[in-house]
Amino acid sequence: MTGKLVPHGRTFGWGGMTPEQIATASKPAVLALGEAYTRCPTTLRRARLLGISGWAFYVSSRAGALGDVRAETVTAALGFIAPDAVADGWDAAARVVRPCEVAAASLAECCRWGEETLGDLPRVDQLAALVERAVAAADASAMPLFAAWRAMPVDASTSGARVAAGLRVLREHFTGAHLVAVRASGMTPLEAVLAGPEGASGAMACGWPPPYPPVGPLVRRRLWAEALTDRLVAPAFTALGPVDGAELVELLTVARNHAQR
Repeated sequence: MTGKLVPHGRTFGWGGMTPEQIATASKPAVLALGEAYTRCPTTLRRARLLGISGWAFYVSSRAGALGDVRAETVTAALGFIAPDAVADGWDAAARVVRPCEVAAASLAECCRWGEETLGDLPRVDQLAALVERAVAAADASAMPLFAAWRAMPVDASTSGARVAAGLRVLREHFTGAHLVAVRASGMTPLEAVLAGPEGASGAMACGWPPPYPPVGPLVRRRLWAEALTDRLVAPAFTALGPVDGAELVELLTVARNHAQR
């Protein structure tokens, strides 16, 4: 990231950032914070109270915003998870509880986690407002999960809860854009996972069984897909402008460090 350090409010931020640079700089924090609540022990207990496994909760909570659809539709929307693994989780959950109820329970846990973990952040009100502006400005074309999550009713009475809920939705925007970019690069979702930082272990975690294709030829395509992802997400940050966009990056960095304590 390049830019000139300029005063902004009570702290300092990077000035002159383009929307694409804001997308690139904010992506690690959005991806990390947007799913951090799923690893909270209280969230995992919610899955047990619903009578489903952790894996069924994960699949159904992410795709449950789509409603009562078939596993094949969920596979297409999630993209990077193997079809058999999706079907295992989705069908197991659907036998016990409606998908929309799992999604609503997941969102409630997200808001709880945000209130408990992010509520005492400095300038949390401003962070919530910036995240919500980016979510509202994002283009949902070809991103059904993002569109479905953005339409979910949110009961967030505190700024910390608003931040967590907004980042949960914004994370689906990044992952949806990445799925589009991966397909545009000519890679399959499995190839993209293999070419990523976790390699074969990541593929196994997503339910893809070996043997796997060679990774070497895929690395350049993966890098191209990452850059295209940022270009696809950039319009969400155009509405912020360079000053507010830089502040968003700054506040997200603070939030991520705070959540990791």
